[in-house]
Amino acid sequence: MKTIDELLTAGVDGKRVFVRADLNVPLANGVITDDGRIRAVLPTVEALARAGAKVVVASHLGRPKGAPDPAFSLLPAAERLGELLGAPVAFADDTVGPSAHAAVGGLEPGQVAVIENLRFNPGETSKDDTERGEFADRLAALADVYVGDGFGAVHRKHASVYDLPARLPHYAGHLIATEVGVLKKLTDDVRRPYAVVLGGSKVSDKLAVIDQLLGKADRLLVGGGMVFTFLKAQGYEVGTSLLQEDQIPVVREYIERAAKNGVELVLPLDVVVAPEFPDLRTKAPSSPAVVAADAMPADRLGLDIGPESRALYASKLADAETVFWNGPMGVFEHPDYAEGTRAVAQALVDSDGFTVVGGGDSAAAVRTLGFDENAFGHISTGGGASLEYLEGKTLPGLAALED
Repeated sequence: MKTIDELLTAGVDGKRVFVRADLNVPLANGVITDDGRIRAVLPTVEALARAGAKVVVASHLGRPKGAPDPAFSLLPAAERLGELLGAPVAFADDTVGPSAHAAVGGLEPGQVAVIENLRFNPGETSKDDTERGEFADRLAALADVYVGDGFGAVHRKHASVYDLPARLPHYAGHLIATEVGVLKKLTDDVRRPYAVVLGGSKVSDKLAVIDQLLGKADRLLVGGGMVFTFLKAQGYEVGTSLLQEDQIPVVREYIERAAKNGVELVLPLDVVVAPEFPDLRTKAPSSPAVVAADAMPADRLGLDIGPESRALYASKLADAETVFWNGPMGVFEHPDYAEGTRAVAQALVDSDGFTVVGGGDSAAAVRTLGFDENAFGHISTGGGASLEYLEGKTLPGLAALED
């Protein structure tokens, strides 16, 4: 895989460089609530602009239905990119039409343009190779060189991720090079003890990665909504908590395999419960209570791990040489149920080992709870991509960048 450093050495002055970024930022009423993914692509964009490239940045945002939708416009992301760069950024209100060609054609060396949401064109996400290829051909007409730097999308076989690199000289940007280097430390040359913390809502989202980790990790700590399927598999009452009944047999098999393989499976000792799900808009006080994990009331739902569990999880992470964390321990968006997630984040901050926050809600939680991002070894920009890499899957966007 050739990197942007090799491209810069060869020279890009005056060349149109297409940067497939991941600007899929969360928006609330058109306002960006977390600009982490925009900041993550800055090193690549800045390096290319300094070297005199005409930089064309492209990305998706959300899940529009293959047609323009103002709710998913990249304009706020383009404006924020300009603020971070400290320079004007041109914006095209289409993907491959007159506006895109005008914006790119008007660039001088060192300037940047952002084209509209790639998913406004059905060819971007099409399952049909021909339709996807035709869109890639039209994107290729906007550039001389391709730089892949949207790590959060490399697990998608989309036109701008998979097909476009085959049509242009292609390189990995700084972000993708960094992300791949980090993931290799979690798979190829792991320092032990190796602890993995998995949370989030659905156990089904993590089955494949659990299957892989049962042969690689030393400790597996489970929290979030997915933990209640584990507790139910042990015969415990879980009340009205999130539960995937159909996954109980699989989870039982994983519990047995963990014991057989010598993987320490760590589950909560206690749980924070409430009568109902809290209001995340107003953050109004709710009615939390702490109960033992094996004594949950039938009319309550679990929303976080309890204080004994927080101490237990922190102790299991304290001596780990490598830690990978993906998924919050509870409903961190509400102050009554954020302490489990906070405890795990703090344990990673306190660790002397190599710590990786695996993107998605975990990365959002770190920022929401006020942690210094530099206190972690690495915060990934791609939760789904990170998990699929750890599952051992071939990621289309990375395969496309191979020579």
